[in-house]
Amino acid sequence: MSPTTPVICDTVAAATYVKVTPATVRQWIRRGHIQRTGYDTAGRALVDLRDVRAYLTQRSTTAA
Repeated sequence: MSPTTPVICDTVAAATYVKVTPATVRQWIRRGHIQRTGYDTAGRALVDLRDVRAYLTQRSTTAA
C-alpha cells in the first residue's frame, strides 16, 4: 500500500482489516478520530485505510 494512494473501503472492510467491529469504526468516525470520505451505493460510510492506520498508530504511541 503506497503512503500516498488512498485506499477507500467501507466500515466493514476497515474493521476486518484492523480486527475491530464495524461499530467501533463508526464510533471513531462519530468521535472525529477518522474522517468519512463518503458513502457507497448501499449507504455504508467509506473511510480511507490510511486514516484508520494513522489513528491506531497515534493511539498506540500515546497509550504507551
